[in-house]
Amino acid sequence: MAKTKQPKLKLLFAVSEAVPFLATGGMGQVAGALTAALAENRPDYDVRVIMPLYAAFRERYEPNMTFLGETTVALAWRREYCGVYEMQTDGVTYYFVDNRRYFDRETPYGHFDDGERFAYFSKAVFAVMDFVDFKPDIIHAHDWHTALVPIYLKTRFADRDIRSVFTIHNLEYQGKFPHSILGDVFDLQLAEAGLVEYDGCINLLKGAVVCCDRLTTVSPSYADEIQIAGGYGLEPIIRENAYKLTGIINGIDTKTYNPETDLLLAKNYTADTLEDKAKNKRKLQTIFGLPRSQKKMLIGLVSRLASHKGLDLITYIFDEMMQLDVQFVLLGTGDDAYECFFVDKSLANPNVSVDIAYKPEIASLIYGGADVMLMPSKSEPCGLTQMIASRYGTIPIVRKTGGLGDTIQDCRAGDGNGFVFEEYDANLLLDTVAAALDLFQNHPVDWRNLMKKAMSCDFGWDVSAKAYAEIYEGLM
Repeated sequence: MAKTKQPKLKLLFAVSEAVPFLATGGMGQVAGALTAALAENRPDYDVRVIMPLYAAFRERYEPNMTFLGETTVALAWRREYCGVYEMQTDGVTYYFVDNRRYFDRETPYGHFDDGERFAYFSKAVFAVMDFVDFKPDIIHAHDWHTALVPIYLKTRFADRDIRSVFTIHNLEYQGKFPHSILGDVFDLQLAEAGLVEYDGCINLLKGAVVCCDRLTTVSPSYADEIQIAGGYGLEPIIRENAYKLTGIINGIDTKTYNPETDLLLAKNYTADTLEDKAKNKRKLQTIFGLPRSQKKMLIGLVSRLASHKGLDLITYIFDEMMQLDVQFVLLGTGDDAYECFFVDKSLANPNVSVDIAYKPEIASLIYGGADVMLMPSKSEPCGLTQMIASRYGTIPIVRKTGGLGDTIQDCRAGDGNGFVFEEYDANLLLDTVAAALDLFQNHPVDWRNLMKKAMSCDFGWDVSAKAYAEIYEGLM
């Protein structure tokens, strides 16, 4: 007797961004890469993504999209237009929500009406499902921008047999708003206020944590930290819901981040041709106007310039660090004070060069040309830079927090793949840089072996995708 073929598991990602269309941080990388990995490795899955159609990528990608038509989104007293576009990429079906009043802006976030914009989008998720006649088994929502999706599944759409997974990428951003807009903007009743009320305001992320069926975050250590002291006030709520919490480390796109094929490098290389990495170092020094020297250890920093990235540690010991036999390059934007600090240092020291910008093509060259990568973060839910740097044989120097501690082990303590310090202390950072310099200059064989060790680490999405699949299938 023939076996009955099992229907596909239908999975819908509700996200505010996703590569290749838009990514301002790790969440966009996850949304694009995880869905592609699931589609490739799980032929029994029907994987789809819904996200806003932003002006930032509309002109580039709209010619490849199909306009399916339009529907209406009901949000409290509003009845808003919702255009629906579709596109296939990497085995994943993408739906794009078109509403120029909400999404035709220069930047995706940081607007006075962000609460209304993403409440509209969360309601549009359900309107589009009906319009395209797709009923998922599971909706996977991400961060506060789509926190209303699991909330609506417990309130407005409680009659739908759909499970929800919610992922916290960074608990610092919670979607906090005044009580006065509970009904008018978020379309929630007073009887439902308890789901989202917390610490004197509406907190959408709190509501998602309470309402979702399974809760994940982006590393095992971060899952522990947000229950104790890293929850930005939500620690009690996270602890109450810890029974459904899992920490899963993010992966990276190993096809894109591959020194053997990366077209943005001056010279491609592998773990067996590490001598060619030196050609990228020379190119990097030339572009940044640094003296060309293979002896000096070239320190890279590719980061958003914000305090939680450990920038206060770097600035505190910067002059002492630059007295060592090192060079320093920086690529990033952020707080004005940090931007000005590093620009001033570059004007005063020929071995310091900075580019206050977001340039992926330069980032690749820093990954390929630097000797070490600094990541002394105060907090880091997962971190991608340390994994990308490892892929290129650029040794991470990290503080043990969140995903940094889960992915990088101290080579001084045994068979590690980088340099790790634990306490949030500037002098420990300086000591760790000095230790890396000693190994780099005085123990070349050990340094080469460390580079090979870092490059051999498997930071691809296959393992993470399997962990997510276990969560999805556990809900069925």
